[in-house]
This record gives sequence, C-alpha cells and structure tokens, in this order.
Amino acid sequence: MSAEEIKELLKDAESRMQGAIQSLLEDLGAIRTGRASPALVEKLPVEYYGAPTPLQQLASISVPEPRTITIKPFDSSTLKEIEKAIRTSDLGLNPNSDGKVLHLNLPPLNEERRRDLVKRMGHRLEEARIAVRNIRRDSHNDIRDYEKEKLITEDELKRGEEDLQKLTDKFVEEIARHGQNKEKEIMEV
Repeated sequence: MSAEEIKELLKDAESRMQGAIQSLLEDLGAIRTGRASPALVEKLPVEYYGAPTPLQQLASISVPEPRTITIKPFDSSTLKEIEKAIRTSDLGLNPNSDGKVLHLNLPPLNEERRRDLVKRMGHRLEEARIAVRNIRRDSHNDIRDYEKEKLITEDELKRGEEDLQKLTDKFVEEIARHGQNKEKEIMEV
C-alpha cells in the first residue's frame, strides 16, 4: 500500500464532492428566478397512491413562454393532487386548470421575495459546504489511519492531506461561484 491508495481515496472524495455539487445544482434550479424553468417544479412531491412522487414522473412540464409553466399530467386523475401540491408548496404560485392542463403564471418577483430567495439559497449553499467539509473530514481520517497502520509514510500523509485540502478548496470555490451566479439571476429585474 502506498501513494496509490491515497490516489484512490482522493478520487473517491472527489466523486462524493461532485455529488454534493450536483445535489446543490438541482436545489438551486428549483429556486425561483424571474424566468420560468421546469426545474422549479420537477422535484415537487405529489401525493400519488399514498406515496410522495416527484412531479416529473407524473406529468410533462414545458415552458411555452418566459413566465409560464405548463403541466400536463400523464393520467388526468392526478390533476387535482398536482394542483394541491403546487398550492401547498413554498413556491407561492397559484395554478390555473382547464381540466386537462395546469398553467402556472410566474408574477415578477418583488424586492422582498428576492431577498427571501437569496437567504434560502444561502442556507442551501452552507449545507453544500458542510457536506464537502464532512467528506474531507472522513477522507482525512482515512489517510491518518493509513499512516497509523504504517501503510504510508509521514511524507505521503502530508502530501495526501495537502491534495485533499486543495480538492476541498476547489469544490468550496465552485459552490461559491454557483451561489453568485444564482444570486445574480434572482436579483435581476
């Protein structure tokens, strides 16, 4: 065992950190901006036969106009449940139904709502940073264990720790960049 194991460990940490970023991007996509986006409602849980099911599994979602989302259920019997899920969500949207399709008209965001969204986004960014730091901590403990068990040298331990920190910094910066982009999008009038 040697530097090879550390490489594997770092590769695993990187892939887990990438997963944290992917999860963050999905969550940021669901935060409303001035433009309509299917990501806003795709993951919305809808009660379907007693189980919460993501809306994207129950309906086709399209954006015919910049401020309109159209939701067409695959099974028309789910229309009422989908409508209820949208009304009770924290999206603050009121769906219009024509009996077959739901139309969501996104009103322009006011200043107060924009600030709330930025605050909510800040919480989500912090959760992502914590996830990345937890992955770093776990990997760091593993590298230390390798050294304690004399599987790697002290120099390899130091190098591994440095590489792990560089990896962590890279992902924390990426989180910040995604946050800045999303904030710009939200605050855009």
